[in-house]
Amino acid sequence: MFGPAVLIVVAIAATVAALAYGGGATPQLIQDPGPIARWGLPIAKLVVNLSAAGMIGALVLAVWALTPKKREFDVALDVAAASAAVFTVASAATGLLTFLVVTGVELSLGDTFGAQLGQFLTTIELGQAWLTTTLVGAAVTVLCFAVRNHTALVFVAVLAVFALVPMAQQGHSAGTAGHSAAITSLGLHLVFAAVWLGGLLTIVLLRNELDGARLPVVLARYSTVALICFIVVAVSGYANAALRIGTWDQLGTPYGVLVIVKLLALLALGGFGAIQRRYLIGRMSRAAAAGKADRPASRISEFWILVVAELAFMGIASGVAAALARTATPVAEQPGVIAQTPAEILTGEPLPPWPDLYRYFTEWNLDLLWILGCGFGIFFYLAGVWRLRRRGDKWPIYRSVLWVSGMLLLAYITNGGVNAYEQYLFSAHMAAHMVLTMAVPVLLVPGAPVTLAARAIRARKDGSRGGREWILLAVHSKFAGIIANPIVAALLFAGSLWVFYYSPLFRWTMVDHIGHEWMIVHFLITGYLFVQSLIGIDPVPYRLPYPFRLVLLLGTMALHAFFGLAIMSSAGLLLADWYGAMGWGTDALVDQQMGGGLAWSIGEIPTVALAITVAVQWSRSDQKESKRHDRHADRTGDAELEAYNARLAAIAEHDRQG
Repeated sequence: MFGPAVLIVVAIAATVAALAYGGGATPQLIQDPGPIARWGLPIAKLVVNLSAAGMIGALVLAVWALTPKKREFDVALDVAAASAAVFTVASAATGLLTFLVVTGVELSLGDTFGAQLGQFLTTIELGQAWLTTTLVGAAVTVLCFAVRNHTALVFVAVLAVFALVPMAQQGHSAGTAGHSAAITSLGLHLVFAAVWLGGLLTIVLLRNELDGARLPVVLARYSTVALICFIVVAVSGYANAALRIGTWDQLGTPYGVLVIVKLLALLALGGFGAIQRRYLIGRMSRAAAAGKADRPASRISEFWILVVAELAFMGIASGVAAALARTATPVAEQPGVIAQTPAEILTGEPLPPWPDLYRYFTEWNLDLLWILGCGFGIFFYLAGVWRLRRRGDKWPIYRSVLWVSGMLLLAYITNGGVNAYEQYLFSAHMAAHMVLTMAVPVLLVPGAPVTLAARAIRARKDGSRGGREWILLAVHSKFAGIIANPIVAALLFAGSLWVFYYSPLFRWTMVDHIGHEWMIVHFLITGYLFVQSLIGIDPVPYRLPYPFRLVLLLGTMALHAFFGLAIMSSAGLLLADWYGAMGWGTDALVDQQMGGGLAWSIGEIPTVALAITVAVQWSRSDQKESKRHDRHADRTGDAELEAYNARLAAIAEHDRQG
């Protein structure tokens, strides 16, 4: 327990020092809540962050690195349950302290105070966020005790991550001009920092369960996750700091100095991770494999010393982060300039330049989630190809080219000019929809990522599940068998158009950044499933014969075209109080009809490409079948043909005798 104690003590000390330096606990001139609330709120948030790390990190480590048949698995879930319980209590305390700080009301046991607190938690967005966080934490606590199934724990981990979403939607991000970018960067920062810190903390608490030979194995798996977390935390931290600091000269402010301290702690942690990955884990593994009992013990001692130092720097980073949430930013949280156009009032963002055609290729609205997602998608795919080639296996070059092209197109649609204008113009939104659901999957599906993963990722033999095991389990699950069925995939592809645009889902994706991200994922998945059912290489439970694939393609695209024509001929605006109120001086109905024309026309090129691909695959399938029959005939000396001819001769002879 020495390591966790170091983490907690250093984190609290760093929080207090950073609050004192940055002025985060300075008495307020009006309605000061008192020292208990001023100092207690950041410390309570620190406890929330640390317990969230223990909850999420332990769950991720259990589903990724540990074996359910060993006691290490149960102990990790106990750590997750205990952390979730602390998270629940700390979230409730944070909600109470936030109420005191925001309202300036004195703590009391009276009915009036209870009514005010209840109103804050149920009607005010900030209070609702902390109430939701507390309830989700309580649910995760119960599930960590009740659920021990390896597969079901994935959903528990997802629910635990969801507990951080309300936290990402509040704080400094709520007032900045780059609201969506702030939510994304803060959310990524919270989740991956939790996985990083919580995973290491869980390994420390599992110390007695991991013997000399088992420890390097678990560490190697954690180290891969930690490296990804380091990259995401560093990039998202930079994005957060850039939004709040503004210019380089603001680094001299108290907020800027604290950011520098946090950055130095992060760089130190990166150095610790490099030492651990490049030297200690390898030496521990080699010593354990050689059966040298004394050397593994010495290497393990070196490792635990390094871990304690790493936890100390994590404590510094966590404490400074908690204090930064209460420190005034150089960039004002509330914009000082009143919005000049209805578009700025609706979106909270400054208007992009007038949408001339070339602007779609020069303007950018970066979404860190998809920048990182596409970057990792390209890296891991090429790493898998490289691993295959190292061991002498072949992988068609066209698959790599198509996969990388699809990822680059996805990165452009989610970060380029189309993303910059889709909040303001229905036509831009429809263009993004069509490319996500039609063009991107046509490039990604032939890349056969599941086949590559099954061949390139090493299989595990200790009962745990890594990337290969989880991917194959998902692909061969009953749920995947249902949604990958060609008929179901076609219904999802075409039916979701009507359901999305003629239901409250459309509004949700406009007004809520989480809804916007869901929209991208949904369009991408439904398009991928449909294209996979037609020309996919990866394994699926059932495929239609080639003639029926062409019929399915033509029927589905007819419904798709009918949707576009319905939009083109519509005389009423979809989301009239949004697209019709932007105040750009454009005719919103004409723009909507243009969007319908895009829905009708953009799908033609991918449809032709799919039809040609299905026809080519059909032809190649016939050629392979013919060659197979020829080889069989050569091996058997045309025995089947001779037997057939003999049967015909016997029938003819029987007829003559009759």
